[in-house]
Amino acid sequence: MAVTTILGALLLFIVIAVQVHRWFKRQFIKDIQGPPSSFFLGNELDINHQDQVGDSELTWIQDYGTAWRTGGCFGEDVLMTVDPKALQHVFQVGGYNYPKPAAIRQTIRMLMGRGIVWAAGDDHFRQRKIMNPAFQPAQLRSFLPVFRQLGSDLCNKWKDNILTTDAPQVIDVVGWLSRATLDAMGVAAFDYQFRSLDDTKDELLSVFTNLFSDSVLHPSKFAILFVGLWSYVPSSWLYYVQYIPSRECLRFRHYLKLASKVAKELIDEKTERVLAGRAEKSKDAMTVLVQANLSEDPKRRLDDDEMISQMMTLMLAGYETTSTTLGYFLWELSKHPEWQDRIREEIISTQAKIAARGEQDFTIADMEGMEYLNAALKETLRLHPTVYTLKREAEIDDIIPLAYPIKTKSGKMVSEIPIRKGQNILVSIWGYNHLKQVWGQDAEFWKPERFMGDKQERETSVGVYANTMSFSAGVRSCIGWRFALIEMQAILIELLLNFEFSLSPEKPEIQRMPAFQLMIPVLKNKVEEGTQLPLQVTIIR
Repeated sequence: MAVTTILGALLLFIVIAVQVHRWFKRQFIKDIQGPPSSFFLGNELDINHQDQVGDSELTWIQDYGTAWRTGGCFGEDVLMTVDPKALQHVFQVGGYNYPKPAAIRQTIRMLMGRGIVWAAGDDHFRQRKIMNPAFQPAQLRSFLPVFRQLGSDLCNKWKDNILTTDAPQVIDVVGWLSRATLDAMGVAAFDYQFRSLDDTKDELLSVFTNLFSDSVLHPSKFAILFVGLWSYVPSSWLYYVQYIPSRECLRFRHYLKLASKVAKELIDEKTERVLAGRAEKSKDAMTVLVQANLSEDPKRRLDDDEMISQMMTLMLAGYETTSTTLGYFLWELSKHPEWQDRIREEIISTQAKIAARGEQDFTIADMEGMEYLNAALKETLRLHPTVYTLKREAEIDDIIPLAYPIKTKSGKMVSEIPIRKGQNILVSIWGYNHLKQVWGQDAEFWKPERFMGDKQERETSVGVYANTMSFSAGVRSCIGWRFALIEMQAILIELLLNFEFSLSPEKPEIQRMPAFQLMIPVLKNKVEEGTQLPLQVTIIR
């Protein structure tokens, strides 16, 4: 009883101390407007239980401008922003001064281990330096044949098993694209054969399927409050959260255990090949990473756990985000058949140019030169960012500038926001990518024309690709964004040469559902069925 009392008193003291600290920190943003929130849940339910990703942000942007105050759990004040200059400051100028909060890093650790997405500061710099050789232009060129072959395999699979007549059929394109991108990631990144297009019963494949929709979709109030408590405990204690028998932790632990086992076996095999001088012909990213790691100063090398974590990071981050973007791309082309025709004609025209110069297949330069294809891809990434939100925590006292002044509760117009160390900042990638001040009054519509000619010029440079935030920005931008682009371009060329896409006759409503920091497509009233996006597909004869 005495121990329980002491522990209870200690917890109460910690809560009070944190609240006092937050009260002082709050003085810097207390005058910022924001939506009403509860003490315990803040606005977490508004964000995590949106009917469509972006619904809350759209309302808040209209009410408060490009920066506002939202509530976190237990009375926390969170600065939320979509302002381009604020994003530029946090991600590019600030860099490592704005790491991910401990709670976010723990969730990432449960999913991917201690890899580059989890790492912060010097650890992140060290890991990125070692990983960079695997994503250089020469290395990326070697992946193109792999992506083209997987695109061809997907087309053949549809023709042989689904589209056996000239009649169009409805296909869950995201489900099939997930198989193709997972196979592509396995071969290009690790020289591992998932063979998911062949319906191989791979145990690792089974734990990938619907990982996010099974775990972090629509978290309960208890789950939100539980994660909110993580701010009150030392970060070293959070390691043990993974052993709690909750829906999320059980799903993540099962995935992590199996993925770690496969990763270790592959890394051991590749390390042995490199040390024996038998890796000259190996072009996969993991072999390059092993070679780069072995050439480093031993004090700067990745340890075994970090190497395993890199593989799990590439597997998880590199396939579902790509397949979802491809699905949204085909969905938009189904709604805009005139653009589908333009892109298909552009592909055929490019093929003719390739043949005229005596070559047989596309190069990266050929794909980058297709104006219609790339404009449509940029617009899809803008309108449908798979990672729709990011959270950061200030490590220093700072002043965040704004491109578009906001009105405070006291009526002042301000163009900068002073913050204290420890201030949490929530960035809505969806909100920035839809901001009318940046993209025009038609920002809510899919219009690839905005990326053609000189129309893509922006006042403030933010993201690494097309000035969107879809691949993040700055020192923590997605290391594999060029890898993803080449993969998407190669697969789309194959699909559009072989098939015509249109909306399903049933016209099911597609919901953009929030799942942790991801936006996944599900069918209205069929969320329990997981990620899917059905389209009508017809063979082009």
